[in-house]
Amino acid sequence: MSDPTTPRHAEQASAPAGLMPGRRQFLASSALVGASGLGLLQFATEASAATGAAAGHRSVYTGPSDAATAAPGDDSIREFRIAIPDAVLADLRQRLAKTRWPDRETVRDTSQGVQLATLQSLCRDWGTSYDWRKVEARLNALPQFITQIDGVDIHFIHVRSRHPDALPLVITHGWPGSVLEMVQAIGPLTDPTAHGGRAEDAFDVVIPSIPGYGFSGRPTELGWGPDRTAKAWDVLMKRLGYTRYVSQGGDHGSVVSDALARQKPAGLLGIHVNMPPTVPPELVKGINSGDAPPAGLAPDERLAFETLAKFFGRNAAYGALMVTRPQTIGYGLCDSPVMLAAFLYEKIFEWTYPSGHPEAILGRDAILDDLTLYWVTNTGAASSRFYWENNNNNFSSAHQHTTEITVPVAVTVFPGEIYRAPKSWTQRAYPSLYYFNEVDKGGHFATWEQPELFAAEMRKAFKPLRG
Repeated sequence: MSDPTTPRHAEQASAPAGLMPGRRQFLASSALVGASGLGLLQFATEASAATGAAAGHRSVYTGPSDAATAAPGDDSIREFRIAIPDAVLADLRQRLAKTRWPDRETVRDTSQGVQLATLQSLCRDWGTSYDWRKVEARLNALPQFITQIDGVDIHFIHVRSRHPDALPLVITHGWPGSVLEMVQAIGPLTDPTAHGGRAEDAFDVVIPSIPGYGFSGRPTELGWGPDRTAKAWDVLMKRLGYTRYVSQGGDHGSVVSDALARQKPAGLLGIHVNMPPTVPPELVKGINSGDAPPAGLAPDERLAFETLAKFFGRNAAYGALMVTRPQTIGYGLCDSPVMLAAFLYEKIFEWTYPSGHPEAILGRDAILDDLTLYWVTNTGAASSRFYWENNNNNFSSAHQHTTEITVPVAVTVFPGEIYRAPKSWTQRAYPSLYYFNEVDKGGHFATWEQPELFAAEMRKAFKPLRG
């Protein structure tokens, strides 16, 4: 009998006949993904596709008008692949070519927003040399699935390690990111022996798309905020057969992981976050008002105070728009690829580390992959509504009720994060904090920017919970 902490995907005793792919084919495909560090993905895809066809449980996403969904109450797990029509991509190129550009900014820096020359260069490549089919093939080479939870289809990537006793890990992305943030980390997480780790460091990795993002369904009712999403993740992990697991997140993913920890479902061993809400209650008002730091703060606390005060004073307008008027901003994000590019690229530009050099860190094609994913799924408005639902201060420990969390908490501080959480604040925010580390590389998009370092942090942070 398998260790109940790492059940095989096909071993759900309660699953109806024909629900899951055959055990041998599924394990062969997902083990190849983990073993190869994504090097044998084409073979894995072919095996998975053959299994899905035989089982008759396959969903194909063909664009923003795709209405294919499970019948209400259908909790089956369907194989998933992407096939965006050429017409959708041709329309994108035509819109880019017909852009009516504004005049140039009147400053010599980015204080008025993304500079005209920068965005014109990005969009010129997007409309001419960029090839979406490469990332589409890359995603289709991963084991992707979709299942309905609480009335909404949830898209997720699920890669099992070839190593026994791998620890199940659910990772949540943020905005303006997507599941693409995590793809490079799959190999280091599932096959640590190929990336400087040990077999006992391995993870089974589950990467879902938040409802309203990517290939997950777009909610049509209120209530799909962090708490409901966290509950859905617990349903997902248990539907996959996992009885014990850990959760990780940055940006929105941190908020979802915190919510999951507060809910403390059976089987959740602990969480790791890389954008922790640690600001003490007595400092929130001063930060929001742009006040000078109060006397008595330690140097790292003073730096955090000043960084957040500058962020809320000069760089948080995007969030205010989505929190208050997601539908209004959505018209531009869904109709104009240049508007979408400017709105998302600005934050990618600012939040990678070092700031202002995202192409050097991520690569231009990787940035365009993310922009195109938002475009072809038409999720500019739907993703913004998550801010409306999460109308809260994501950096305030009181607003996020962190002191209510009793499961073990791990935190890694990356130097280019929106703010560097001081250890003193973090210990106060999370009474159950057991791991805190500051690293020297990476920014807000830690998994995307530094996948090897991120994986190494996951191994260290969750090692005490494996027993």
